Amino acid sequence: MTYTIPESREAAQAQDEHDILRHAREAFDIPEGTIYLVGHSLGPATHTALDALSRAGSFEWREELVSAWNTAGWFDLPVHIGKQIARLIGAGESEVIIADSVSVNLYKLAAAARPLAKSPTLIVEEGEFPTDQYILEALANLAGTDFIRAGRGNGPDTLAETGGVLVMSAIDYRNAEVRDIAAHESRAAETGGVIIWDLSHATGVIQLDLKAAGARLAAGCTYKYLNGGPGAPAFLYVSDTMCDTLHTPLPGWMGHARPFAFEPSYTPAPDIRRMASGTPPILSLSALSGALEVFEALDAGLIEDKARALGDLVIARVQAMGLEVASPLDASQRGGHVSFTHPNGYEVVQALIARGILADFRAPDTIRFGVSPLYLGFEDIWTAMEGLEDILTTRSWDNEAFRKRATVT
Repeated sequence: MTYTIPESREAAQAQDEHDILRHAREAFDIPEGTIYLVGHSLGPATHTALDALSRAGSFEWREELVSAWNTAGWFDLPVHIGKQIARLIGAGESEVIIADSVSVNLYKLAAAARPLAKSPTLIVEEGEFPTDQYILEALANLAGTDFIRAGRGNGPDTLAETGGVLVMSAIDYRNAEVRDIAAHESRAAETGGVIIWDLSHATGVIQLDLKAAGARLAAGCTYKYLNGGPGAPAFLYVSDTMCDTLHTPLPGWMGHARPFAFEPSYTPAPDIRRMASGTPPILSLSALSGALEVFEALDAGLIEDKARALGDLVIARVQAMGLEVASPLDASQRGGHVSFTHPNGYEVVQALIARGILADFRAPDTIRFGVSPLYLGFEDIWTAMEGLEDILTTRSWDNEAFRKRATVT
């Protein structure tokens, strides 16, 4: 279907009524009266995730105990869920596994990619997500290799010049700008460089096709648009063209070819399992597997189209209020959230939260509205924008209670 930008609440309601994705909202357990615009940070719970978590704890762990590694399929969960995610990122079923955190996976992939690149130089852009920068710099120091913090947007050029290893987000966490994976991969292949894609803000909200784009390595989180739960384990992707030559710097027993042989020397598994390290967190994995069920019958292209249309509505209303939009205005270049600025952004966000409109703030002055298309409708966005306009018009944000900074912003 074709989504348009509604110009009235009635138009928003009408579009919601005819929205093919509107029934997906029923899968989510969101408190009544809450408009949740933070799915780009932490996705809300689904009924199937909560049910799977309850089943894993109350029955499998409680009743089956250690036998559940076999009877409940715990041991195979990282690979099984990897197959669920593979469909969402355009990867082969044998190319994705759940393991560790994004930070750890980036470290593993970057260290493993160095010998395969033309140069061992490690590269990250200065505007990249902080974890990506910290991990790359620490690895460079440990390995005694060159580290380059390129200017924003200059990572691919630096990669072409050095033939090193670049970590780059598919979608910028600050403004939702989308990177052209296929174009950058083509150039990297020509110059001997290797790109590791951070898919944390992309998976589950835009249509990805890693194999068609020529992507070789990637990692991403599962607690944003995939709704896996706070701190849910991450995933990593290794193209089957590279798996045999990739050697993890953290060879844990779960990545061994024969983990229960308990051999003193490490022999890597012959497939994606070689990138696993320690014992998988079963309760978190169970919740994640349940959460991913919501995507099984949904078209990724339709999800992307609706997310961008919802974002267009946010941008139209924000611009009408005279605020500066930090995200790309061209929907095809934007992911699943919209960023705009206000000098008192923190206080404005707190005023929104007090009204049941949950958004987030990034220093120094950025407000982010996540427009997750599975549980948000056009009328939700219309209501949120009316609330924002009222807060700005009445200056209700100018309240001492809204100035106190919480630990997590």
